[in-house]
Amino acid sequence: MEQRLTEAMSQIRILPDAIANKIAAGEVVERPASVVKELVENALDAGAKSIRVETESGGKRLIRVIDDGCGMNHDDALLAFERHATSKLRAAEDLLSIATLGFRGEALPTIAAISRLVLETRTADEEQGMRVEFAGGKLVSVKPAGLPEGTSIAVHDIFYCVPARRKFLKSETTELGHIASLVTHYALAHPEKHFVLKTPSQEIVNVAPVERLADRVYQLFGQEALAELLEIPPAEGPVRAAITEPGLDADEESAKIRITGFTSRPEVQRANRNGTYIFVNRRLVRDRLLLHAITEAYRNITPMGVFPAVLLFVDLPYREVDVNVHPSKVEVRFRYPQFVHDFTRDAIRNALANVRPIAGFQPGMKAPAQSSRLGMPFGGNGGTRTGISEGDGAGAAHAAGHAEWGAQTAAAAAAGAGSAPVAGPPRAAIPTSFSPGAMLEEGFESSGAPLQPLEQRLQFGAEGGTEFMAPFPGTVASAVAPGPVGAFNGEMERGGVLPRPEEISDLKPLGQVSNSFIIAVNGEGLWIVDQHVAHERILFEQHLRARRAGVMGGQRMLVPQVVELSPRQLATFDQIAEELRANGFETELMGPRSVAILGAPAGITSGDAERLLAEILDGIAKEAQAISIDSLQAKIAASTSCHAAIKVNTPLDSQKMEWLLAELSKAEYPMSCPHGRPVVLRYTVREIERAFKRI
Repeated sequence: MEQRLTEAMSQIRILPDAIANKIAAGEVVERPASVVKELVENALDAGAKSIRVETESGGKRLIRVIDDGCGMNHDDALLAFERHATSKLRAAEDLLSIATLGFRGEALPTIAAISRLVLETRTADEEQGMRVEFAGGKLVSVKPAGLPEGTSIAVHDIFYCVPARRKFLKSETTELGHIASLVTHYALAHPEKHFVLKTPSQEIVNVAPVERLADRVYQLFGQEALAELLEIPPAEGPVRAAITEPGLDADEESAKIRITGFTSRPEVQRANRNGTYIFVNRRLVRDRLLLHAITEAYRNITPMGVFPAVLLFVDLPYREVDVNVHPSKVEVRFRYPQFVHDFTRDAIRNALANVRPIAGFQPGMKAPAQSSRLGMPFGGNGGTRTGISEGDGAGAAHAAGHAEWGAQTAAAAAAGAGSAPVAGPPRAAIPTSFSPGAMLEEGFESSGAPLQPLEQRLQFGAEGGTEFMAPFPGTVASAVAPGPVGAFNGEMERGGVLPRPEEISDLKPLGQVSNSFIIAVNGEGLWIVDQHVAHERILFEQHLRARRAGVMGGQRMLVPQVVELSPRQLATFDQIAEELRANGFETELMGPRSVAILGAPAGITSGDAERLLAEILDGIAKEAQAISIDSLQAKIAASTSCHAAIKVNTPLDSQKMEWLLAELSKAEYPMSCPHGRPVVLRYTVREIERAFKRI
């Protein structure tokens, strides 16, 4: 019995340090880029002004990081390879206010455990430095050496003693792409420092110190990428707790948050989030909260499923953010997350309010030659730009697919990427032959039986007015005031300047196509306006403005409609019932899962009220986190305006078309409907002349 108990108890044992270090390496060192990350962060924490990264075979054979930081003396150089040995923490309280990129003391011992590592370092007050060599976690040699001030760490043959891990590494091009992406991240976060990334055959990154972030963006990505970005005006304010968050402590009253950076213009759209860089206190992070804030800032401006390119810098007191929540320190937790979310969203939204481009209807254009160094960080590989055709790198980074901007840069440079035209937005084209058959093949519609208009949900009065908030000419003036007008100042040879909102203020309507699209002209050229989404944008902005000014009135229904809600819809209804009432809905519970609709917002017919309520409840239920009051109001306004707007296949006379175009020119965001679809396309005089071979 005792023997069995002893055998049972002996199943658990303390692992040797060598095995423990290799397990820790699995968390810290995922690939060569992970080694570069840890060593570059150590260099930055050491106060380095210049950081040089050298690699061979995508980092598999060699990674060398050289810096001019403070260096280490003999004792510190040896102690640094002990687990959890660090100079950045003294007490447990320090974990609550971490100001350095590294702090756990795990990087060097875990890297040394899975590679052959050579450390060379010297401090300013020592005449000679130290050279320390490890192999597979074992100390091989320690000897003095004549060295410059700073530190150099060379990591040879990563995972050479862990073959199972080494075989999971990707191709050399892919691994180099991840390293280039990482160096790009830290070069953006620290424009005041010099960064170099080299391979035996090429220099991928070499950026000198600059004062402004815009200059660093230009160094890394070029003028074209910089022109596609809007600077986020520095937004600074005191930290405040949201309604659902605990109040501030006495020592937090003076805490402030600051948001800076760049965000892409609404017409610059990507198919993924690879163009999003988020830095919290200059630390690169992947934070769902801030990603959601960016998405909310672009809500009702860009379509769902596309993403902007963003360089976002969030600075706040160290005690307000916890960075010790992830093994690789790429996730953070904010003490007041809802406040940070809303403050970030509003800062980006204010930047977008200063530019309101309208999509161009561009003819085919020649794709520009691609810089072999940049690799199309914004437009290529999944990004599109409304009205502008894009170039696309044909090198190894495109094949890798997962590398970000910096990864595309490295792979394009490594493979000598060329450029090739890719499919852009719809382009105006002249039919090859002028016959009814050819026109149908080209997508034009020959005259035939007129389409039957859909049921008119917006009733026009005898004087041209509507029953919704947006009056037509002859009634009370619109409450929408012209917003700030911003021009697209990034003029490019290939795309020209996008039209500005004031350019549609003098449009003269000619008629309709299929009773759905308004054809208009002015001195700029030919314009096509989607009447439904144009009216939807006008109503959306008026609805939001009226709601934020107070409670909106509705219209009583002659016969109440009883709606059966699903359990999820019912839960959402309980949460937003008060806001629904403030937006013109009048409802009453009629049973466990039944709701009677007694009144609906102005402009909504009885047949639409039920569908509108279900659409609002279903849309809000899909939110992954608690929705803010601004987002809730915007969702309700978007759904209401869509149901109340002029429908397709609705004939309009010239007076109503003129009113619609005039009101659209006053909109804050006339380029897209609340769901992100384009409102206006322009075909300039120059493009018409080019199509007719006059120029």
